[in-house]
Formats: sequence, structure tokens, C-alpha cells
Amino acid sequence: MKHRIVVLGAGYAGANAAGRLARRLHRDDVEITLVNGDPEFVERVRMHQLASGQDLRPRPLRDLYAGTGVQVRTARVTAVDVEGKTVDLGGETLAYDTLVYALGSTTADHGVPGVAEHAHNVAGKQAALRLRARLSEVEPGGTVLVVGGGLTGIETATEIAEARPDLEVAIAARGRVGGWLSEKAQRHLRGALDRLGITVHDHADITRVEAEGAVTDAGEQIRAQVTVWTAGFAVHPIAAATALEVSGSGRIVVDAGMRSVSHPDVYAVGDAALAEGAGGGPLRMSCASANPMAWLAADVIAARLTGRRVPRTTIGYSVQCISLGRRDGIIQRVTADDQVTSTVFTGRTAARIKEMVCAGAAWSVTHPTMMMPSRRRHLAATEAAETRLLTRS
Repeated sequence: MKHRIVVLGAGYAGANAAGRLARRLHRDDVEITLVNGDPEFVERVRMHQLASGQDLRPRPLRDLYAGTGVQVRTARVTAVDVEGKTVDLGGETLAYDTLVYALGSTTADHGVPGVAEHAHNVAGKQAALRLRARLSEVEPGGTVLVVGGGLTGIETATEIAEARPDLEVAIAARGRVGGWLSEKAQRHLRGALDRLGITVHDHADITRVEAEGAVTDAGEQIRAQVTVWTAGFAVHPIAAATALEVSGSGRIVVDAGMRSVSHPDVYAVGDAALAEGAGGGPLRMSCASANPMAWLAADVIAARLTGRRVPRTTIGYSVQCISLGRRDGIIQRVTADDQVTSTVFTGRTAARIKEMVCAGAAWSVTHPTMMMPSRRRHLAATEAAETRLLTRS
């Protein structure tokens, strides 16, 4: 009988894992099934673009994996039985020998009242489309508040402000918007926010969201017709409901090969996994983590099934990429353990690098049978691209 591999989720992590497994293993020996709730691959790093009114290229999963041997199932995962080694797809049961759990994350409201009732988000395609529809209803002079001063919040606020200069856009953060960036990057960010007319509310901890805006811990009300919540992500509760060892946040605890520390036939990748990166800290929820986690997990699974040497590597980072609309951006160099350095690229050059990085992440999914890079080759390619763009600038 063929060894049954089931991959749950077709975001960057799950889609890359399925494609790499198909390349590493022979279809006569394994049966790979990819389960996803949406029939298309969704470029999550572009959801702020979708919300602002831009159209994204459709990428049907069945077309992407045609001829690879990967079976695509469009279904919602409702439960996982790691003892019985089955997955519940809403009334139908799917059995596995090896499971790759990549169900990703959704918006975390942190218990703030009113978020679920009154706030929009860009955590997924349907949420981004709802925000897009709501923004189209707002008349010129209308107000939009983005809550969250991290990567997602900055990109969402700047994208909306650029696409809709007729709106009054504001961004609020518990600390300082972009406060973790280097001094040069922060200066450029502030200039971009000013240029786009975005009002910044630093040190504004939002404690309640209402139909007409939000309230800070100081009692200040920030008026807004549309509130967009980007203040963090949380994993789906499915893993925590199983016998898998999970962290306090519900992420599956894995070893250096992305293998569950409690159930060796389960691997977890992407936002759903708590994995150690360079420097000993946990890898952050991001596309930058998801892709190398997926590549490593697939290589480890293939090695164990074929008797080859199990690869050992440590995942680290090279840059943080931030788009500031379509023609501006920040490329912040970081150490392998994600600490910012003084090296920063900004402006159109940074925007072009960011677009190249996003396109490369999508390419790895849309070409599932092509050889995907190791982390070292991936970083070398990124650095080469940066050098070429800087030379042309």
C-alpha cells in the first residue's frame, strides 16, 4: 500500500510542502492529498492590496498541481484525531500515515470588546473582500482607522491611503508605529505616512471597538467609519483540541525538523507551528518563516521515508520587507535571529525588491515540481536581486 501523506492547508507553508514532497517522492510509493478550504491559492501577503481595490491573479490549486500526483481536496477541516490518524472534513473522514499540519492563523482580537462585531481585517481573502466592499461604500471625506503598528498595519494603512486619497486614514499602535525598525527606516516610514496624509496615534492602546471608531486606554475616542484590526494573529483552535503538545497560544510544538515532539507522524509548518529559529528564539508568524519551514519538513519526511540522511539546518532571516503603497517601501536588513541592523533600502528600490520577494514566494507555490531553494541559496538569490536593483537605481 502507498504511504498516505495528508497536508492540511494550502497557504505558503502547506502549498510549498505538498509541491516539494511531490518532487522528492515517487507517486508509485506515496499518495499526497492537499486539503484546503478555498479552491485557489491565496497570496496572503497581498491581502492589503486586494482590500484596497486591486485585483489579484486567480491561482486554482487543481491547475497548479495538475500532473504532479498531488490530489487536491476542497474542504474544511473540522477536527484531527492524532491517535486514530484521521482528519474530519465535516462528515467525511480522511486517513493518513503522515500528516503535515499547515492551517495557518487568523486575526487575534486579544479579548478586546467590539472587534468581532465592528472591525474588519485582512487575515484572509474573504475578509479582505468584505473590507474592499465596505471601503467602496465610504464617500469622499470618510474616515478609516487601522489598529496595529506592525508590518500588516503599516502596509494596510498605506495601501488604503494611496488607493483612496479622498479618505482620512489613521493608524493606531500600542507602542510606536514601526518602532522596532532602525532609525533610518523609521524616518523614512514617518515621511511616507506624512506624504500619504495618514494620522498617527502612537502609544494608543485600543481597549474597545465601536460602530463609529475605537476607544483608547486613556479614554480617547478615535472616530472612524471603518476600523481595520491588524493587531496580531492567532492560530486556529483545532490543534489545541487534539492530543498534540501545543504552546500556550495553541501552536504545535515541533523539533528542529518540524516534527511534532509528541506525535512523530505529525509535522507542523507555518504559523501553526512553534519552531526554534536562529538564536534560539521562536520563528515569527510570517511568509518568511513559512516557506523554509515547509521546505525543511518536506525534506525531512522524504529522507525518513526513503532511508536517506535526515537534513539538519537552522532557519533564520535576512530582511523584513514593508510596502508603503505600490511605489514606496522599506527593506530592513536583519540578523539571522531577526534583529534589525543599520542597513536599509527605501523608496522605489525597496518597493521593487518587495515585489520581487512576493512574486518569488508565489512562484515557489505555482511551480510545485521545480526545485525549490535551500535557505542559503534563497538568501543568495535575494541578495543578488537587491544588488541588481541598486545598481540600476
